[in-house]
Amino acid sequence: MPKMNDQELAGVVGGLLADCENYQVSYRQPDRIKAQQYYDGVMTDTPSDEGRSKAISKDVRSTMKKVLPSLYRVFFGSDKIVEYSPVSQGDEESAAQATDYVNYVVLPESGGQQAIYDAMHDALLKRNGILKWYVEKKKETLTTTHDGLDQMSAQLLASEANVEVLGVAQDPATGSYTLQIRREVENKRVVLECVPLREFYIHPDAKTIEDSPIVTHKTLKRRGELIASGYKKSVIEALSAADGADILDRQDEDDDKRQRVIGTSAQGHHPSIDEIEIIESFVRVDYDGDGIAELRRVIYAGGCDEAKMLENEPWDDMIPFGDLVAEREPHQWEGRSIPDDIEEIQRIKTVLLRNTLDNIYWQNNLQPIVQSGAIQNPESVTQAKFGEPIRVNDGVDVRGAVGYSQVPFVAGQSFQMLGYMDEAITDRTGVSDASSGLAPDSLQNTTAKASAMIEAGGIAQTGMTLQNLALGLQRVFKGVLRLVIQHQDQPRTVRLRDKWVTFDPRSWDASMDATVNTGLGAGTRERDMMALQFVMGMQEKLLASFGATDNPYVKPDNLWNALSRMVEASGLKTVSLYFTKPDDAEIQKMMEAKRNQPDPEQVKHQNALELEQAKGQTAITRETAQVQAQQAIRQQELEHQTELNRQKLALQEQDDARKAELERRRMEGEFALEREKIASQERIALGKHLENQQRDEAQQFMRDHGHLAGTHQ
Repeated sequence: MPKMNDQELAGVVGGLLADCENYQVSYRQPDRIKAQQYYDGVMTDTPSDEGRSKAISKDVRSTMKKVLPSLYRVFFGSDKIVEYSPVSQGDEESAAQATDYVNYVVLPESGGQQAIYDAMHDALLKRNGILKWYVEKKKETLTTTHDGLDQMSAQLLASEANVEVLGVAQDPATGSYTLQIRREVENKRVVLECVPLREFYIHPDAKTIEDSPIVTHKTLKRRGELIASGYKKSVIEALSAADGADILDRQDEDDDKRQRVIGTSAQGHHPSIDEIEIIESFVRVDYDGDGIAELRRVIYAGGCDEAKMLENEPWDDMIPFGDLVAEREPHQWEGRSIPDDIEEIQRIKTVLLRNTLDNIYWQNNLQPIVQSGAIQNPESVTQAKFGEPIRVNDGVDVRGAVGYSQVPFVAGQSFQMLGYMDEAITDRTGVSDASSGLAPDSLQNTTAKASAMIEAGGIAQTGMTLQNLALGLQRVFKGVLRLVIQHQDQPRTVRLRDKWVTFDPRSWDASMDATVNTGLGAGTRERDMMALQFVMGMQEKLLASFGATDNPYVKPDNLWNALSRMVEASGLKTVSLYFTKPDDAEIQKMMEAKRNQPDPEQVKHQNALELEQAKGQTAITRETAQVQAQQAIRQQELEHQTELNRQKLALQEQDDARKAELERRRMEGEFALEREKIASQERIALGKHLENQQRDEAQQFMRDHGHLAGTHQ
């Protein structure tokens, strides 16, 4: 079989791509557009009557908003979304490094978190979510100004590779130089992106991505982006921009809500922002003529008319696309989505909701019944205004002239039917308030067992969705690891857990298995923590039974895994803030120290001997202590008695002195009293003497004066 030329290859690719496009437009695109419309609340297949309620029951959207946060929390609730397992002995360290590097470095830099969220959203809403991984290489031109340079520094800077000097200036005062340079920098990073389903094509016969004869990514890229990616400028500039019809077709797609400018004649337009159609295909074809179809990567640019081939190379790696499916359909690639289960229910609920609202509107706005010719101003009834009078002709009975129709209230039965439809949604999808991790008020009055059964039923179905998504992510992360190993050509040092760590993926095994962490399921945090507490309890028992050294059941990694999962289940993402994982050297040192410890039986016997010796020594020491204590007691008693005698003598002396003082004071008092008595007697005697003397003198005076008086008379 002769070797295939590029023209023949283009024909094969075009034929397979035509089959994919027919399948896309005829089967997949209508369902996808309808699902997006139901999610947005636009139901073109359920029009409303003129003048009636146009309300829409957005059940697809509400169901998505219940289940998506729960799934997202399970995947991104911990720092490690993926863990790599060694495939041969001695690869344990490489697997641990690959796990850290992809989770903490590659995934944040590649935009993987947003891409995985978007793919999960597409899987739930549109049956499949597509993820693509590739290495993005871009050349950037940086213009910088450096001042204050001496002559040698300026020369070194100007002589560097990929540096173009744009201007040089010297300061005459200081002699320093100022250089303005332009540097070309090539940036390279791993990119993980979610491919819109309108841009992804797979053959109708395919069951998986790997067995499809062709897988194509058809998109629009700006001319400047293609040149920055490394394609020849002359080739890219010769390509025609995508025409207005193609842009309008894409703008009419279900999930492309961007406003695109049609045409290239706008003022200020530059060709570098033109959008070029790029068709990247991975096709299985016998290109070399050996009779065996091999995988090739072919890239065309410029649309189907000119179809300029940019790349044509054999591809010996896995196809860089992964698909996420919420519910898998056996024996086919396309899965099932939430709208597939509840589109019918949303239509029924929309009709019921509109009828219910219409009935309530009729209850609030009854139809007037007016007798013809009885009212002078009929518009006051048909177009009533507040306070406007109704004029009735003379002789007309007002009660018969105006009345209102009686509309029965049937909305109560509609409410019951709406509740039944909600139960049908839960039965079909397994999505309820319980399965979304909430604690609904409707379960407050039920028994604990009934509540657990309701919650477990929803969680079981959500858990199956979780496992399907994790299965798709395993392929994605295996592809990301292979990409890192192939394209990182030198070691890289990054700061990880407050330490500088060097990663060199070139020595890693690209065939390592990837395990996506889904926690313990889609249950609540309390459920996860209870299970982990049980595991840690069993670990403690095994450690107590078999010891920490050479334990056949529990290893240091097992303990660390339990601790880290416990922290993650509690809602705390960064485990290193609370526990530190011991290094292998530290663990080995602890194990060696444990091995060097003496035999417990010998230690027990030695301790018994030391205990007997200690007892004998203790007896001698106790007797000596008793003798010394008795001597000390006698000495203390003697000293105490001596002190008592001294105190008694002192007290006796004080008492004698006090008695002598009292006796002296008594005698002095008696002497004083005797002197006072004698003095008093003397005063009395003197008083009597003076009294007698005065009496005698008075008598003498009387005698003398009496004699004189007698004489005169």
